[in-house]
Amino acid sequence: MSEIAANIRAVRERIRAAADRAGRSPHDITLVGVSKAHPVSAAAEAFRAGLRDLGENRVQEAGAKIIALRAAGSTPRWHLLGHLQRNKVRVALDLFDILHGVDSVRIAEALSGNARRPVPILIEVNVTGEATKFGVAPGDLPSTVLRLRQLPNIDVRGLMTVAPRVDNPEDVRPVFRALRTLRDRLELKHLSMGMSDDFEVAVEEGATLVRVGRAIFGAPVR
Repeated sequence: MSEIAANIRAVRERIRAAADRAGRSPHDITLVGVSKAHPVSAAAEAFRAGLRDLGENRVQEAGAKIIALRAAGSTPRWHLLGHLQRNKVRVALDLFDILHGVDSVRIAEALSGNARRPVPILIEVNVTGEATKFGVAPGDLPSTVLRLRQLPNIDVRGLMTVAPRVDNPEDVRPVFRALRTLRDRLELKHLSMGMSDDFEVAVEEGATLVRVGRAIFGAPVR
């Protein structure tokens, strides 16, 4: 078994244990392997190991990787996890299956205007109000969801957030809990939250998609 395959198995076991603690089914949680800053070969190895969802943060970096895997017959579901710029909208629509980081009506309108099919999206929420993070403010979320639901070819599936970096994962539990509360009020399905350092807490708080990079692929290749 390769190191990546072993890591995937270990992460899945940690997800299962966290789901058990929360009284949830692990089958309700999708593991997204974040292959940013890693070569095509690493993403291909993850796919061979059974990982069917892969994520990238930047459209430009992802393009060559996605095209190479498609040419080799590997067809994971691709998730765009980072901020999307308007000038990258058309390319993103051709490359990705689901967009996690839609953080404004303006971007959603650009997606709607260029989409030829319904586009699954998650609305990024800046739960803590950090100036360095993208995302819709919690108070603006109801009106944003209402507007996005009116746009052609925009399929609002749920919410996404990036929690603050902390030494103790328990410190971000309130962030995940707050996002779950917002999701429930808006009657949406998905919660994209949790990364390598805190995904178990995220699962306990209701995450349906966890975005795990380092725990699967190791340190980023620079």
